[in-house]
Amino acid sequence: MKQFVRKLKTLFNFLPDVFQLVKNMGWHYFMFRIWFEFQRKTRILKFRFPVNPPEKKMITLEDWRNLPVNFFFSNHFHETTFKGGPIDYRMLAKRVEAILQSRYMHFGSKSFSTSDWLTNPENGFQYNIKKHWADIPDLSRESGDIKYVWEKSRFTFLYDLIRYDHHFGRDQSKTVFFKIEDWIDNNPVNCGPNWQCSQEITLRILNWTFALQYYKKSSALDDRLISKILNSIYQQMRHVAENIDFSRIAVRNNHALTETWGLYLIGLLYPFFDESEQWRKNGKKWFAEEIAYQIYEDGTFLQFSMNYHRVAVQLLTWAIRLAHLNQETWDRVVYERAGKSLKFLQTCQDSKSGQLPNYGNNDGALFFPLTDCHFRDFRPQLMALSTVLEEKPIYNGGRWEEESFWLGLNSAVCKKVELKKEFQISSFPNGGYYVLNDDNTITFLRCGSYQNRPFQSDNLHLDVWVDGENILRDAGSFQYNTDKKWTSYFSGTASHNTVMLGNFDQMRKGKRFIWYNWIEKSEAGWKEEQDSVIFEGWFEGYKEIGKNIIHKRRVTKLKRELHWIIEDWIENAPTEIIMHQIWHPYPAFFEKFMINAFLKEGSMIKLSKTEGWFSDNYGEKEMAHRIVYSTTERYIKTEICIKFKEKASDANFIDTSVFS
Repeated sequence: MKQFVRKLKTLFNFLPDVFQLVKNMGWHYFMFRIWFEFQRKTRILKFRFPVNPPEKKMITLEDWRNLPVNFFFSNHFHETTFKGGPIDYRMLAKRVEAILQSRYMHFGSKSFSTSDWLTNPENGFQYNIKKHWADIPDLSRESGDIKYVWEKSRFTFLYDLIRYDHHFGRDQSKTVFFKIEDWIDNNPVNCGPNWQCSQEITLRILNWTFALQYYKKSSALDDRLISKILNSIYQQMRHVAENIDFSRIAVRNNHALTETWGLYLIGLLYPFFDESEQWRKNGKKWFAEEIAYQIYEDGTFLQFSMNYHRVAVQLLTWAIRLAHLNQETWDRVVYERAGKSLKFLQTCQDSKSGQLPNYGNNDGALFFPLTDCHFRDFRPQLMALSTVLEEKPIYNGGRWEEESFWLGLNSAVCKKVELKKEFQISSFPNGGYYVLNDDNTITFLRCGSYQNRPFQSDNLHLDVWVDGENILRDAGSFQYNTDKKWTSYFSGTASHNTVMLGNFDQMRKGKRFIWYNWIEKSEAGWKEEQDSVIFEGWFEGYKEIGKNIIHKRRVTKLKRELHWIIEDWIENAPTEIIMHQIWHPYPAFFEKFMINAFLKEGSMIKLSKTEGWFSDNYGEKEMAHRIVYSTTERYIKTEICIKFKEKASDANFIDTSVFS
């Protein structure tokens, strides 16, 4: 009886979360997830996704080579050369040498030695290839982060081999096809971890396609090998098509964009599959619907992540370019949202480094690495998108042009567009972003409510860039499958430049990517005065600890001055809970800038330097400065300015370099 009562209490405690989940995500989502898990438990998924299906007869190598479809480059492409100025390809050569020694770059930053397709290089765990993909959990303490296995099987390393061959006049097609065939031999249909995620499957197929097109005339290809590869492509895309509802209903983010886009492109480029025409039509329709849903009218993206927005940019660029090459066009909304995305991202972009704020989830996703630019440099992708939209890029020449070269794009024929202004005030209210460009500075704020699933608890976060340096920064994402300590920190309020009440996040964290108590009320905007620009914003949050709790923030930026004044108010919070104002400065902050905080009556608040962390690349973190001002009062005024500037107001500042 006691055990029954305990279970009943657990159920009643869980019910409010269920109601919130249904309210936030909708009945369609909720019932689909129940149905999907029912299929998993009852082995229906195994019936729908059979292992070892019979091979289909494919077209001959000669017929495949002569298909009437157009890709980015023609048969004469190998005779052309990228003319992007003097570029050092030594790092490319080193990466290729590493690949030949079975060392592969993961998430654009760190390489691991992996001799197979099933071992997690981070912890050595090896997946059982005899298991059906439906029996493999994507979140397990024993297996670690499954993304480390998926990363190699995504085959982005093919671009290094292809680019090396082009720039150095080599032919590694045998190596490329060996690796593709080795994957096919060691990953039976619907078995193992590499059949679990339809987005990863789609990316693998598109990356194989790029390689097949580049090495189309290679003597390493014969009828046996092309039939084997085409059969694998067909079975993998059948898996994607059969499971598309999971991404379109249960996930509905960049996964759905990738998979619907993949169905269209595979249907277009492989017209001899029985389902090709259906895939092409459905994929084209669904991709346009997802673009209209996921990219808001102001050009911001529903995942609230700069890196994931770039994923959408690359998909848009490929989709538009390949459609045009094959005499097709998209619905008007695709071009409109692509153009709005371009404007939003370039508004947030630092012109010196090409980087954007390290804002939102960042898992290192760069699907098609076609340049040697730093992973955080968005110029290659934004330049390619602007060119495919026939807008002249705002960037000067450089190595970032190479991506456009591979896609067969020529910016010289594009019409001119208005360049990014030295002084520009921008608001993107649908996504909740507010950006001030003033000379060589960017003042970036996030203030918004949620109609779609939030990914981080970071409202009223402030990012500041000065002359190419991110002086006040977002701490990043680190890793999705890791200890609770790290997921709580990097996705929570504590890792952002905002205010935190006690140890509570602005919203309540659930399992995995789930948040409860979504922020539903917020408002923000800019106003310009003669010598300054002022941001004012507020949101209602912290529902876990009380009702009607409001955080207000005012940021005053003096025009053409490295001087910011930040004022924070908290209303209706329990008096016993401490108010913390948190900052994550870059390493050289105290050498160049001063920061001080004051209470309402003017007395100074003591600075606390607490343990902070920064993650620039997925799976990597380092200790970093973290400044915290704490008070039981409900107002904090903070001033930030450059050091050693001869102004009377400097007398109010204390040199904080002693804390560095």
